[in-house]
Amino acid sequence: MTSKKDVYFVIGGSGFVGRHIVEQLLRRGDNVSVFDIVQRYHDVPFYSGDISDQEQVSTALRRSGATCIIHTASPPAGLSDPALYWKVNVDGTKAVIAAAVQNNVRKLVFTSSAGVVFNGASLTNVDERLSPPERPMDAYNESKQKAEEAVIAANGKDGLLTVALRPAGIFGPGDRQVMAGLYKVYEDGKTHYQIGDNNNLFDWTYVENVAHAHLLAADKLDHSPPAPLFSTLEKTPLEAPPLTEAELDILNHPLPPLDLTVGRRCIPTSQGRPLGPYVTLPSDSEKLLAAFEEKRTHPEGRPVVRTRFDPLSEPNLFRAKFNDPATSPLQVAGQVFYITNGEPCYFWDMPRLVWNHLDTMFPGHRQKRAYTVLSATVGLAVAFGAECWGWLIGKEPAMTKFKVTYSCVDRWHNIEKARRVLGYEPQVGLADGVQRMVEWWRTEYAAGSHKTAH
Repeated sequence: MTSKKDVYFVIGGSGFVGRHIVEQLLRRGDNVSVFDIVQRYHDVPFYSGDISDQEQVSTALRRSGATCIIHTASPPAGLSDPALYWKVNVDGTKAVIAAAVQNNVRKLVFTSSAGVVFNGASLTNVDERLSPPERPMDAYNESKQKAEEAVIAANGKDGLLTVALRPAGIFGPGDRQVMAGLYKVYEDGKTHYQIGDNNNLFDWTYVENVAHAHLLAADKLDHSPPAPLFSTLEKTPLEAPPLTEAELDILNHPLPPLDLTVGRRCIPTSQGRPLGPYVTLPSDSEKLLAAFEEKRTHPEGRPVVRTRFDPLSEPNLFRAKFNDPATSPLQVAGQVFYITNGEPCYFWDMPRLVWNHLDTMFPGHRQKRAYTVLSATVGLAVAFGAECWGWLIGKEPAMTKFKVTYSCVDRWHNIEKARRVLGYEPQVGLADGVQRMVEWWRTEYAAGSHKTAH
């Protein structure tokens, strides 16, 4: 573990996620510089360059004195330019890795995507054991998948330590995709349309939570593994050895519930309960009420019980160590982690929350009307026709098969590994995050940054 503070180099630091990472680093007093193609902020040293040019990246690294790279740069999803995705995400990431090795940079944190494992089918509580599909859904996720593979393969090579984070459905202040798309639907009066039955759960992640996870990963990237790596032993064990005390410390403490949005509920018991209508209060009434309120503030953790299907069970930990003897599934280096709010919600509930906030800005703009619900099958048929028409006229259709599929399947992820190994806990809940995003958008609107018909 290093004793001195890192010097941070945020690639893509002018972008959505990158900027929030820079702001969090500045708030805690860290030394940080930015590498990007456009300079939008002037509070940190800035280096302009082409990420796919190793020499440009290397020169900037050398001048900045960086010891830790946080690589967030990527074109936005949804572009019809596979070559651009490959140039930035694949060639660019490989150039970053080479430049890091060339300049003896110790750490590399890479922003991947939960979409790298999406194949069009439902993903329900999936964890990091799920392998990416051979044929990703689109060029964006294909390039992210290849970039992530390169990052993980580089771990331990020439002293470089790497980790990849997979956030899902990022939103928040500064977002130019999710919020812009939802406002366009609102402005066009199409908020009453729904594709699918809205029984599918979907993960959204507030951007400051994503940034927080990156800082945790950077801080813990050079921590020693909690048990000797199999590659350091004289013989590779053929049976699972007993877990070390350090491993048990990671695995066995109860995790608190993720309740930033839904709040916490306490079940009354004979030892702790709210006081109902009494003629004469019980003699221990103050004790009963105090015990109830204490549990509400400091919930007692349930015992950690695992089965062989659990990703962090002893058999699965042993399998991970056996398959990759040079890393530990309970250390940060060489691993991937899902990062979400831990609050999967029905897909259409989040957009409707945004639209309800917009109603306070533009009262009377939306007329009350019943939802027009299209089944997934009908939605796919409509999207197919729109794509054919768009191909004929040379214009990207608003409705595509990918978007229909995206909105009709389950996509939520298990973040226990991130919570236990990174120490990640969401800082901002879904409802609060949506409100913050809309308030930011309201400020932008007031400043004239958005063209509207109002």
